[in-house]
Amino acid sequence: MKLFYKLLRDIKQSAGQFLSFVLVIAVGSFFYTGLATLSNNLSTYTEAYFEEHNLSDLNIFYREISLEEIAKLRHMEGIQKLEGRYTIDASEAFEGYQTTLKLHSIPANNDINTLAMIEGNPPASKDGIVLDSRYAKEHHYTIGDKVVIQVNNKELKFTISGLGENVEHTKKNSTQDHKNYGVAYVAEESIAEIAGRLFYNELVVDAKEGYDIHQLGRSIEEQSAGLSYLGQESKESLFSYSLLKETLHNNGLMSKVIPLVLFLIEAIILFLAMSRMIESQRNQVGIMKALGVKNSSIMLHYMGYPVLVGIVGAIAGYVVSALVFVPYIEMSNARSYSLPGIQFALTYHLIVPPIIVSSLFGVLACYLSGRKLLKERAAQAMRPKPPKSMKAIIIERIPGLWSRLPYSYKLVFRNIFLNKRKVLASSVGVMVSTILLITAFGTQASLQKVAGQFQQVYTYDLRVDYKTEEALNEAELPAGIKSHYALSVMPIALKAGDQTEKASLVVTEKDNGLVHFYDEKDNPLYLNDQGVFVPKSYADHYNIAAGDTIQIVFSGAEMGDKAVEMKVLQISTQYSTPSFYVTPDYLSSFGVAYKPTTLLVKADPSAQLESVRSYFQQNQDVVSIYDTDDLRKEARYILQQNSFVFIMFIICAVILSFGAIYTISSINIFERNRELATLKVLGYYKSKIYRLIFSENVIITTLAVLVAFPICGYVYELVVKALSSTHQQIPDQLNIGIVLMAALAAYCLTIAANLMLRRKVSRIDMIESLKGLE
Repeated sequence: MKLFYKLLRDIKQSAGQFLSFVLVIAVGSFFYTGLATLSNNLSTYTEAYFEEHNLSDLNIFYREISLEEIAKLRHMEGIQKLEGRYTIDASEAFEGYQTTLKLHSIPANNDINTLAMIEGNPPASKDGIVLDSRYAKEHHYTIGDKVVIQVNNKELKFTISGLGENVEHTKKNSTQDHKNYGVAYVAEESIAEIAGRLFYNELVVDAKEGYDIHQLGRSIEEQSAGLSYLGQESKESLFSYSLLKETLHNNGLMSKVIPLVLFLIEAIILFLAMSRMIESQRNQVGIMKALGVKNSSIMLHYMGYPVLVGIVGAIAGYVVSALVFVPYIEMSNARSYSLPGIQFALTYHLIVPPIIVSSLFGVLACYLSGRKLLKERAAQAMRPKPPKSMKAIIIERIPGLWSRLPYSYKLVFRNIFLNKRKVLASSVGVMVSTILLITAFGTQASLQKVAGQFQQVYTYDLRVDYKTEEALNEAELPAGIKSHYALSVMPIALKAGDQTEKASLVVTEKDNGLVHFYDEKDNPLYLNDQGVFVPKSYADHYNIAAGDTIQIVFSGAEMGDKAVEMKVLQISTQYSTPSFYVTPDYLSSFGVAYKPTTLLVKADPSAQLESVRSYFQQNQDVVSIYDTDDLRKEARYILQQNSFVFIMFIICAVILSFGAIYTISSINIFERNRELATLKVLGYYKSKIYRLIFSENVIITTLAVLVAFPICGYVYELVVKALSSTHQQIPDQLNIGIVLMAALAAYCLTIAANLMLRRKVSRIDMIESLKGLE
């Protein structure tokens, strides 16, 4: 117990150092518990959710297929179950805008892609409908309300029988815009009323366990010869499923890499601190040995310090994570995906790894530092450690330089070169923290660049979407329009070997001045009739370069899965919602007609934009209208979804950097008490002693920053690759400004640590420090 009281007294005497240790460990515990909770809960939930509601392995598309034709396919090898349904895009009109509804019929005895009902029941008659709960919430719908939807050029009235979500639509669009886009389900009896007669245009397939999905897809395509087969889509290429899997992969990677880096910094700081703490208390070790305390008890006494620090720090990080991180990921996940009933809760076992990792390195440091000291006799241990023999340092050998240096600088350089290993080890903690700062600043700048590109690329005031190409009449436009350009968006798939990736092909005039293109160096690119612009996100993933030929498959119902080979004109940087771009003339060279359904409008500065917008709102053929506010909304969505983690990452990197600098400086002062007391006796003012310590810490920080510069680029590149995908490109925004900003932050933290340690220097008792050993 006396040794335990001594441990508490040691903590009290160096409360700042103990607190810095606790903060460093709390940072690692905070990120580990938060990211592990996100990764584990999301992974466990989605796996159970997909299994419970039986997400289809394949979706097969036809112009139309009958029950008899479906029955022939049911007995194919590899099919566990097969269901037919009718799928069509519908719309709903509101005051000032129209929404898009993806409408599915529910097959009889539905076992694939089953609904997760939030409220109410599935439709029991042909006039019943189930809306997705998020869309219903946006429009204040409740069970029993009537909805009127436009489908196949006619209006149909339905009664809401229930609200729910479906496993196939965990993510409905890139920004989860529930106001303008929703999903609805109707009974099979409603197909005849919607389509005019009963038929299906989509099959959902549940494959047998372990069966090759690609082989099954090829077999179904062969068996569909003679039918109005259009194409197919595997589960892995579904928009929502692929994005969710990508999120799970990134979260899993982040939950391992970020805590590992943070624990590594903790380990370095703890290892340095504990080894030097034991060395600084060698006389107390000698006294304990002289009093008859066993070597094992002394060792356990010092090992108790990192264990206590680890427990307190891990608990602190766990509590902060429960209060800050978990509520955020619940809110963020609700914004990103439609996963009914998912909950994020910290489990107590997550607190164990931070305690073990932090304690392990601290205990190891104690053992390696203490075993040699404990082998010494008590009388030997109570004596001061013999000073190292001095040799001429490198600077002294430079003719004329050493003699011109002030004496205080000679003291600084001698101390650094006398303890080269200590200085190098001290620099490691600061170096890794600086790398974290640079990476965090760079990634945050990248996200801001992604959000800012919308206004750089799209300079229109309004985007007007029409029902059909015939409805778009450019001759009948209101006054006050400065310029306008038409375009169309076609669903396509990029085929690269055995891989198929869904994408969008935008067709527009080559002189469209409201959509701009840039290469990776922000140089403008110009569309022409000789090829296709490929987004850099797809080009990086599939190793596509300018001049290559790529295979494009038109997956629209009218195109019949037509495949063409297009020449790559340029690689275009499109950070969010990337698309392929061609001109109408280049498209027509493949026998594909250009049918524009969208109009981009730039209003005259002197005109009232609201009057122009009002004109289009009154047009019955207009499906939707988007303006610059919608672009800003998408930009804000990107920042909101990603900023929190990196802001917290920056804060934690700052805490780690400060903890490393403060701890190293604190131990440095403690070790040099006798030397600093000697300087005070010799008449050095406190301010001069402060400058000595400050100069030494600045040199250590400078060394760390210089080493961090070449390494940070590699670490940043790894983070960017982990966050990038075919659906989102993260630009490389690491530049000299960001690096210098991180370096400046490191120096500011060094200054702050030194200011906080001034009191330690001023409180050095000269007599006690000089006579304590005697």
